[in-house]
Order: sequence, then structure tokens, then C-alpha cells
Amino acid sequence: MDWKRKNTKTVTVGNVLIGGGNPISIQSMTNTSTADVKATLAQIQKLAQAGCQIIRLAVPDFEGAAALRSIVTSSPIPVVADIHFDYKLALASIEAGVHGLRLNPGNIGGRQKVKEVALAAKERNIPIRVGVNAGSLEKDLLEKHGGICPQAMVESALGHIHMLEEEGFDQIVVSLKSSDVICMIDAYEQMSAFSDYPLHIGLTEAGTVRRGSIKSALAVGILLSRGIGDTIRISLTGDPVEEVLVAKEILQALHLCKRGFNFISCPTCGRTQVDVEKIALQVEDALSGIEPPFPVSIAVMGCAVNGPGEAKSADIGIAGGKGEGLLFCKGQVVGRYANADLAKALLDHVQILLSTEQITKT
Repeated sequence: MDWKRKNTKTVTVGNVLIGGGNPISIQSMTNTSTADVKATLAQIQKLAQAGCQIIRLAVPDFEGAAALRSIVTSSPIPVVADIHFDYKLALASIEAGVHGLRLNPGNIGGRQKVKEVALAAKERNIPIRVGVNAGSLEKDLLEKHGGICPQAMVESALGHIHMLEEEGFDQIVVSLKSSDVICMIDAYEQMSAFSDYPLHIGLTEAGTVRRGSIKSALAVGILLSRGIGDTIRISLTGDPVEEVLVAKEILQALHLCKRGFNFISCPTCGRTQVDVEKIALQVEDALSGIEPPFPVSIAVMGCAVNGPGEAKSADIGIAGGKGEGLLFCKGQVVGRYANADLAKALLDHVQILLSTEQITKT
């Protein structure tokens, strides 16, 4: 199924196109000290290998800004500088060659300073993400709307956008983040009706990997299913690589990612004759560093009730049975193996399929 996406403007971040019907890109943020070039580049490399396409770095001081030049030069993916409070950090980041800025025009020191940043970004053709966060809304908007609410967030974003537009700047991406699922969804839906700037969607401060993944899947998944969203970041407390993996799963589940593995495995029950969890985890781990440039579905099933049907529907799958199980490839039985050998047989055939490109590319 293809979701009908809202038509938005196209903004370029390095070599990644955001909006305009382009593929939804995945972002993350480093949690190393930006001043530590070696550690930051090592983390960026891991994130890129996991599937991250744009990386954001906090720039809290001029030591971090100075490190950006080396980081940008060596980064395999576009780098966005995250700026708060000091417009000079934004100017220094632009000078260092970053591919984009994330800032709140309302907290960098007034109209003249916003103008300086906008002119510098325009000269370098660098986009700016107007990042509105429910936890840091302007005091007058909180008073006007009686507290944090989607309407206040949208009004804040529109005010910041207008500030940039008055300086002739329109290379804008917008985010309206909240830690509340309903508030976040409502804010993005309202913003989508008011503006055609591309939207960076995500639930901020979502929580730990388990809880945050669930809440983020709900919030981001609902918006994407309604055609809203051009780039995503899943904010989790933990290794940022997990953010990228969760984002990929969300896009895969909604058929918005035209590459990579889609894993299917049964929840098990009293009929199960094999250790489905063990096999499924073994298969996932073995294929974690591989991403085919086309979609591949893999099924690990545990019994003869639904197993053969699901395994046949996948590009490649196994269905365990009493003592032995079947291996299916594109709907056909291609082997019968002892349960202990099913995982290896499946992985061997995945490699064959990938190397011979026998899986239909879509």
C-alpha cells in the first residue's frame, strides 16, 4: 500500500532531499562531546552503517563549533548543527561547512541576529530547521493559550517562519515536538494545514528504548499514515543506533522504505516444536549489518497451523515442525531440515538469493 503524502517544498541537506515527495529520510543525533572529533566521527560512522542519513550535533560552545570543520570533512552523511541562545555559534557552524542548522529564531538574540544567520545560511545555501519544542514555548504564547497546547506550538512555529521569510529566507524545515503523543500529532496536523514547508517529525524525550519505541511508533506511524512527514528522528534514551533501527522498522512496516529486511516471526504457542525466539534472534543478528537495496521479507514460523502460509508468502522463510521443518523460497519448498539446522539453512539461502539477485526488486 502506498500512502498519499502531502506535497511539500523540497529542501536540500547535503546530498539528501527532504520533502517534495522524496523518500522519507532518517535522522539521529550524536551523544558524544562534539569537541571530541574522534569519538563523534566514530559514532557517526556507526549510525551511518545502521541507516542514518542525516546527523545532528549539539554545538554548545565555540570548542564544539571549531571541531565541526574536521567532522564535516570526514562525515559520511550530512551534518546539522544544533544551536541555542548564541547566534555566533550558528555563524561559526556555517563557516565550518555544516549542511544545515537547527535553531529556534526566538532564542538567539533578536531580529538583527536572526537576520545575520539567515543571510549567512542563504549565502551558503544551508537550510534551517525551525525547531519548536513544547517544553520551551514563549511565555506570552503560554499565557495566551493557557499553557502548552498544539495551537501554541503552531503559532510559535509560524512566528519563527515569518521572521525568516522577512529576511528573504525560505529554505526551511519545521518540527513541532512534544513528549505527549496526542499533542504532537495534533500540532503536526495543524501545521500541515497551514504550511507547505517539509516537516521533521518525531516525539521528543520519548523515553527508554522499549517505552520510547512504542510511543514513537504510535506518534510517527499515525502521522505518516496520514501523509504527514518528510524526515524522522526517533528520540530515545540510549544508544542512538537504536533510534535508527526503530525508524527503519516504522518505515518498513508502513511500506515507506523500499529496501532492507522485513522480519516476520510467530509469537509461539503450545503447538510450537522449535525455539522460534532463538532462531529469529539468530537470523536478525546475522543479517544486522546487511541492507539489500530492495525489500526482502524473511519469516520464521513455529508450527504447521499458520507457519507454512506465512513462510510461503515471504521471500524466504522456515516453518518448524516435529523434529524437522521446511524451508520456503518465493512460495516454493526448497528443502527439509532438522530443526537444529533451520537457522543456518535459512541464512545460507538468504545469501544465495542476495548474491544472485533472485528476489524481485520493487
